[in-house]
Amino acid sequence: MQYLSIWDLVLTPVYLAVLIGIAKWWRNRHYPPGHSLRKYYLPGLYLKFGGAIFIALIYQYYYGFGDTFNYFSHSQIINSSFSNSLSDWWNLIRRAPVDDYPTLYKYTSQMYWYNDPPSYSVAVIAAVLGLFNGTSYIPIALLFAFFSYTGVWAMFKTFVNMYPKMQKQLAIAFLFIPSTIVWGSGIFKDTVCMFGLGWLTYCVFRIFVNKDFSLKNFVFLGLSFYLIATVKVYILIAFLPAVSFWVMLTYSQRVRSFIIRMAVRLAVVGILGLSFVVFSSQFSKELNKYSLENISKTAETTRNYIGYISEREGGSGYNLGEFDGSLGGMLSKFPAAVVVTLFRPFLWEAGKVIVFLSAVEALFFLYLTLKAFLKNGLLKSFKLIGKDPNLIFCLIFSLVFAFSVGISSYNFGALSRYKIPCLPFYVAFLVILLGKANSKPTMVKIRKAFAAPLNT
Repeated sequence: MQYLSIWDLVLTPVYLAVLIGIAKWWRNRHYPPGHSLRKYYLPGLYLKFGGAIFIALIYQYYYGFGDTFNYFSHSQIINSSFSNSLSDWWNLIRRAPVDDYPTLYKYTSQMYWYNDPPSYSVAVIAAVLGLFNGTSYIPIALLFAFFSYTGVWAMFKTFVNMYPKMQKQLAIAFLFIPSTIVWGSGIFKDTVCMFGLGWLTYCVFRIFVNKDFSLKNFVFLGLSFYLIATVKVYILIAFLPAVSFWVMLTYSQRVRSFIIRMAVRLAVVGILGLSFVVFSSQFSKELNKYSLENISKTAETTRNYIGYISEREGGSGYNLGEFDGSLGGMLSKFPAAVVVTLFRPFLWEAGKVIVFLSAVEALFFLYLTLKAFLKNGLLKSFKLIGKDPNLIFCLIFSLVFAFSVGISSYNFGALSRYKIPCLPFYVAFLVILLGKANSKPTMVKIRKAFAAPLNT
């Protein structure tokens, strides 16, 4: 089926010109000539635009189908109601019950994701953005990439303000990882989540470290939390404990008394536990999908299916071996699941060109990991990690998230997309650890860094 039309060819240059013009205005306003971050802003955005166009062409002319076009098709159906009935369009946007609005049936009967809020939410965003371009795929994808980049840039700026001498290395981590550029730029859940994760990181650090209680921070905190909770709530399951632990360590290290410091940490752990109970009750239905029992069932079903497909068609599946649904059984696969997410596919496991590109990237991650730990020495590395709450935060989130997607994907193609939220944090962890040999930022320096405004 042809999803790209003549309008994509006509409107893409127009949208690129307008969005780049806006970006240049923003860059000149916040990063004038001589600013150290000026040279990174536009190249990072250009790559996002390139990723959005590249993935559109790949799905159209290589795969011929895919989730990204399913989201797009849903957005076309939603917007087809706009000229007939604004009321119907609005009810589709807010996913109103068909029983209450029978006129919606002729639209909802064509959308199998109407009763799947996470997937349908992406289609709704695409439909709203499509109002400005006749619902054409590439212009919508460029808008996805543009807004997602604001979150990615916010993450980058957050870490640059803590480690100002490591701008180049952190730019590689947050702006220039190929997987995050490609899979985080098109009409995907992942693009929305990268926007949310970036702003969530920025706002948490801004509010709790810099004590900036401006309305903007709380608005973006709420918006980013809502988007991630709606589209991929399991990201929050990995992110919230890690970032909460980061906040606890940051504040408790300022307490000189060992007894008070331990008391503060215990109190925070208790608060985290209570917060988790509240969070679980608010999202009980969604979180039930990610219970130990259901994860095990999903992993087993996926493993068997991918194994069958791989044997029949020579696909790009992988296998972590047998395990039961117990906690011990799941945790026994923790190392293997983390390794497959961060360091596989190996070069000899790549049966397709696209998988080979993922293998080259994974090899780079492995090289960087070995270099970071060998340069400092294993013992010294763990000491450096233990002294820096930022490294602990990045490592906890990366490992927990890598485990969760590694144990449930069983396909290198799907995994290359699912894993992108943890990649910037993991590479940031590695480059910061590598930089510890020459730069050892103290908590005082970190607090001073956050005293300056983060221009995003």
